[in-house]
Amino acid sequence: MDFKKSKTAENLMKAFAGESQARMRYSYYASAAKNEGFLQIEEIFLETAENEKEHAKLFYKQLLANGMNESMVKVDAEYPVGLSGTLKNLEYAADGEMEEWGELYPSFAATAEEEGFPEIANVFRGVADVEVRHEKRFRKLLKNVKEHEVFKKGGKVFWKCRNCGHIVEDIEAPETCPVCMHGQKYFEVWVENY
Repeated sequence: MDFKKSKTAENLMKAFAGESQARMRYSYYASAAKNEGFLQIEEIFLETAENEKEHAKLFYKQLLANGMNESMVKVDAEYPVGLSGTLKNLEYAADGEMEEWGELYPSFAATAEEEGFPEIANVFRGVADVEVRHEKRFRKLLKNVKEHEVFKKGGKVFWKCRNCGHIVEDIEAPETCPVCMHGQKYFEVWVENY
């Protein structure tokens, strides 16, 4: 099949556009989280925005590798518009990730397979696997914000000040770090996962 006339080429461009837009939405969501005092959530949005940028690059590189340089690709697609507070932004983000891994990318992978582009199908599947993790993380953060558990847990945990590194064990993050005097928004649950 001629790649330039394939549905796979169009799907790659849709995915590129979608990931690029997700990156920008997550950057906006990060600012909202920061303004609401959720610095860890801000950082997670920014990290995820960088992941989305890399996904967009993967899709764009596939277009280039398959002879689409200096070409135009017509795309007929819908993309979400939504910006609110952190709670709603986490919901928007989780829903978007679920749509990508649950509907879009499996469909795009199947089309790529049918059209004879198994390598591209694998790229769609690989990115879909990452989006599953993104959705889970956003849903967990959404639950924490909704249930007021960002800075308070059901039992004692270790809280780390993101500014100076001070660690305290308690049910709730301190209102102010006793070492550097930064506010509660600088605390996150400390996890040694290395």
